[in-house]
Amino acid sequence: MVDRLAEQASLAFKEEGVPSKYQLADTHLWGQKVFLLKPMEYMNRSGGPVKRVASYYGIAPEDILVVHDDLDVSLGRLKFVRSGGHGGHNGIRSIIEGLGTRNFPRLKIGIGRPPQDVPADRYVLSSFSPQERKVVEEVVELSVKGIEEFIRNGIDSAMNKFNGIEVAPS
Repeated sequence: MVDRLAEQASLAFKEEGVPSKYQLADTHLWGQKVFLLKPMEYMNRSGGPVKRVASYYGIAPEDILVVHDDLDVSLGRLKFVRSGGHGGHNGIRSIIEGLGTRNFPRLKIGIGRPPQDVPADRYVLSSFSPQERKVVEEVVELSVKGIEEFIRNGIDSAMNKFNGIEVAPS
């Protein structure tokens, strides 16, 4: 998702941290200063890079949009939320710990629940089928539009315009 946004804005990521703990790109998009951050550690350690960048640049938690996968959102859907708990997502748990608050917006990209015989950890690390990949690509494109809405008009507007949309498999 972040790579697609950077690609559309013609941005290149710079390696930051020692050793490279995250990649960062910054620019102005849609009238706002925007930082794109990709933590390069384990997902469950995402809070450290988010905290470092937010602290260094003086970014308030409510101005951070965290994009992540979500088992509780079906494949083909995205969901903007204003804040919340971690819902068992260790990356979000780490960000909550790093920022010291649950009050930051998120864009949840649905991956759906695994089949009964597949453990959740194995499921989230597995590849998408060709049909699922097509759905994911469409959701990523829709998410870029949603992020633009978030940047221009805030979380409430993004929630109102994008939360009911579902990309159906073709």
